[in-house]
Amino acid sequence: MQKLNSMPLRGLRPLGVFTDIDDTLTTEGAITPDALQALSDLKAAGLQVVPITGRPVGWSAPFVNRWPLDAIVAENGAVALLPDPSQGLRKIYQQNAATRERDFSRLQAVGQRVLREVPGAQLSQDHAGRETDIAIDHSEFCHLPQSGIDAVVQIMRSEGMTATVSSIHINGWFGNHNKLSGARWIVRALWGRDLDAEIERWVYVGDSTNDQVMFERFPHSVGVANIRRFEAQLIHPPCYITPSERGAGFAELAQHLLNGLSHS
Repeated sequence: MQKLNSMPLRGLRPLGVFTDIDDTLTTEGAITPDALQALSDLKAAGLQVVPITGRPVGWSAPFVNRWPLDAIVAENGAVALLPDPSQGLRKIYQQNAATRERDFSRLQAVGQRVLREVPGAQLSQDHAGRETDIAIDHSEFCHLPQSGIDAVVQIMRSEGMTATVSSIHINGWFGNHNKLSGARWIVRALWGRDLDAEIERWVYVGDSTNDQVMFERFPHSVGVANIRRFEAQLIHPPCYITPSERGAGFAELAQHLLNGLSHS
């Protein structure tokens, strides 16, 4: 991982920023004034801004109109929330209603198996807001040791689920969607464009192992400094790292991009 100031900006002409939320935009569970201002500054400069998170759609909904965003893609790419002046917000899904209904009961059954078989495992406190996945808390309101995290991931995968580990939760779902497919989907749905054709003009910023699919694909991938916590587990680290952690690191990235725009 190279220092953020080594990211070349000449010729980048960024279209937008995809970002994780927990421990990337937020600090100790809340967005800080510098990170919120960074979002506003990016939007004011004409960039598109889309958080992509493992958080549930219910948890994400209040932020769609409160923060200056184009959308939030929640539940690791399964569902997007869009600002809508007439309705407040609008939800769109990657999976059809029949698939979501079929999988919901299967998800709850796997969650109960995890609780039975992994000592200390707890469903995340935002569990009730989830429509297409389940989440086990490992660092938000309780501590699950690495052996427990590994056991949860093994159970989820044995049930045919995709499983990823964020800075706070272990997420599991049925289907092949992930943050990258969610990013491709939202660019196509909102702007009718092909993300892969323009990916060198996008930036992704995250903080944990569940961001690796994005770090691997985006030439301009950035980790906020607290990603050092997961460094030994990263097969695909980000290209660059910010000086500061969490929201302060996101603000540093935004300023770096804006400085490049002002000199282009």
